[in-house]
Amino acid sequence: MIKPHGSDELNPLFVYDSEKRHALVAEAESLPSLLLNSAAAANAVMLGGGYFNPLTGYMNKADAISVADGLHTADGLFWPVPVVNLTRESGVEPGSRIALRDPNVEGNPVLAVMDVEAVEEVSDDEIRGMAEKIFRTLDENHPGVATFTGLGNTLLSGPIQVLNFSYFQTDFPDTFRTAVEIRNEIQEHGWDKVVAFQTRNPMHRAHEELCRMAMEDLGTDGILIHMLLGKLKPGDIPADVRDASIRKMVEIYFPPNTVMVTGYGFDMLYAGPREAVLHAVFRQNCGCSHLIVGRDHAGVGDYYGGFDAQTIFDEEVPAGALELEIYRADHTAYSKKLDKVVMMKDAPDHSKEDFVLLSGTAVREMLGRGEAPPPEFSRPEVAKILSDYYQSLDS
Repeated sequence: MIKPHGSDELNPLFVYDSEKRHALVAEAESLPSLLLNSAAAANAVMLGGGYFNPLTGYMNKADAISVADGLHTADGLFWPVPVVNLTRESGVEPGSRIALRDPNVEGNPVLAVMDVEAVEEVSDDEIRGMAEKIFRTLDENHPGVATFTGLGNTLLSGPIQVLNFSYFQTDFPDTFRTAVEIRNEIQEHGWDKVVAFQTRNPMHRAHEELCRMAMEDLGTDGILIHMLLGKLKPGDIPADVRDASIRKMVEIYFPPNTVMVTGYGFDMLYAGPREAVLHAVFRQNCGCSHLIVGRDHAGVGDYYGGFDAQTIFDEEVPAGALELEIYRADHTAYSKKLDKVVMMKDAPDHSKEDFVLLSGTAVREMLGRGEAPPPEFSRPEVAKILSDYYQSLDS
C-alpha cells in the first residue's frame, strides 16, 4: 500500500491507549481551558485521525506563513494549507499545558490537550497575506476568506494529544472514519490501487459515472467515496441527507465490494486549488493511490478557473512531493447523442444542446416542488431522498 505523506508509518495524534486517554481526560479537568473555534477544532480532529500526518500539532507562525507562501514548512515539509490554532483569547503562556474545548458539542467537552510551545501575535496584514495566498482572493464574500480572517490574531502552536473526534463519531457512526480505519479497511479488502472521490454534495449521474470511468481507466481495485461531514456555507445540503443519497446510489448501482462510503471531520475551506492539494495529501494518508480532481474542485463562486485545481499539481507541487497521483476529470454530463454520460472533452462533436445540463438552482427548485430531475441527470432513488429534504424545508 502507498506510504503516508512524510513518514513510513501513519502517526495519528488520537490517544488510542485507553488507560493513557482516561488519565489525560482526568488531567484536563484541572488544566487551564481554551474554547476553540470550529476551524481549530476541525484541525484537531484531522490531526487525531492521521489525516494530517506527519504533523504533530498546530503550526507556528513561521511554518504557517511559509506554507501559505510556498507550500512547505520552514524546515521543508511539503504542505499546502496552514494548520493553525488562531484565537482571539489572550492569557495563554508559552510552556503551558492547556485543555482545548470543543465549540461544536454541547457542554464544550475537552477535545485535546496541548503543550503550548509558542504564543505569537499575527498582524492583520500577515493574516490577509496568508489568506490571499491560500484563497487567491481577499473578497470577504468568499466564505473561506471570511472565516480565516475572522479567527483572531493570536496563534498558539505546539503538539496536541487528541481525546475524541468531536460530534463526527456520534452523529455519523456508520460513515465517519479516521485515516487509520480507512487504511485498515483497504488492507482487509486486499485492495492495492484505490481512487478517492471527494464530495461535499450529493452525487448525481455524472458523478456516479465519473467514478466508474476513473476505476476503469486506472484499473483500480476499488473507490473511496469520501464526503466532508463538517461545516459548510449556508445553502449546502446537510451531511446526513448527502450520506443517505450516496449510500442509496452505491447500494443499487455499483457492484458489491467495490466502493467504500466514508466521511471525514473537517470544515470546508472553499480554497479551490490549495484545498485540492490538501485533499491529495490526506487521501495519500488514507492509503489511496489516486484522487479524482474535476472541474472547479473545492471551488466556490467564480473565484477559480475551471481547471486551476488540476494545473496547481503541474505548476506548484514539486516532483516527488506526493506519491499519490491525480485523475484529471473534465465536466461530465449525459449525452443525448450517445445515450450515456461522457466527459465533455471526449465529445468534441457535441454542442451544449446535446447534453442534459441543469443548473444547481434549477435542480433545487424542481426537487422543492416534488419534481424529479430527468433520470439522465439524477437517479430516481437519489432524487426522492433529496426531494423529501427540500420539501421539508418548506413545510
